[in-house]
Amino acid sequence: MAEDKKDHWSSEAYQHAASFVPKLATKIVQWLDPQKDNVILDIGCGDGVLNIQIQEILAQGSGSIHGTDASPAMIEAATEAAKKAGASKCTFEAVDALELARTPHLQRAQYTKLFSNAALHWVLGACKTDAARQSEFFAAARDALAPGGTFAFEMGGLGNVAEMRAALLGAVARRVGLPEAVGHDPWFFPDEAWVTQIMEDTVGGWKVERAEREYRPTMADVGGVEGWVRLFGAQFFEALPDGKEREECIREVVDVLEVVCGSPSGGFHLGYVRLRVLARKL
Repeated sequence: MAEDKKDHWSSEAYQHAASFVPKLATKIVQWLDPQKDNVILDIGCGDGVLNIQIQEILAQGSGSIHGTDASPAMIEAATEAAKKAGASKCTFEAVDALELARTPHLQRAQYTKLFSNAALHWVLGACKTDAARQSEFFAAARDALAPGGTFAFEMGGLGNVAEMRAALLGAVARRVGLPEAVGHDPWFFPDEAWVTQIMEDTVGGWKVERAEREYRPTMADVGGVEGWVRLFGAQFFEALPDGKEREECIREVVDVLEVVCGSPSGGFHLGYVRLRVLARKL
């Protein structure tokens, strides 16, 4: 059984700091190309915003979408949102993506499509020093799909939020040393070549049909730089004891990034780089 992990997420904090994430998923949803009879598994569904949108197509046929996420808080929010929306084609379940291989009812090759948006850099980041476990994830995703099924996913790509990452690593490293800071960096941002190699060569049974990286500077949400840093940078700060030292570190990161990310026309721009992939199960 997987060990219990701290849940860093809440739907309210996410909407305050990153409501733009599902809003900017238009292209990867187009790559998914949901059809009314598709049976879709969403890996890292968050609070279910995209699932509820996709189910409007599925409601016209026999299709369904099953959202999974490691965060019980996000699954609770997604379930409630779907209930309020009358989204009967949506179901949700708290499942860590790295435990997909040990979740038998999701390993029956019953899904016609797999989907993931803005989640896999966290999933693969949680095992970034364990290449075998990264491979296991892609093997388990393959085994969830019916033959010929597709996996459309978008995640942080090489160079994603580089300024945010540098500020976080720098501030934390000054207090605990770089190796310790790196050990608390939760992200993994690969490029197209890495994805193609692991899926087609290391794991096998996949054909990467499309892959691209896009630089997409994004305006910070209502929570500004501080909201983003406190939500997405939370695991960096766990290298420090809770209290004054941690707050001083957070303040240092925020102060630097408000200078670096500040736009002359107002607001703050964050340097997002998105990696999109469409792969087919052979």
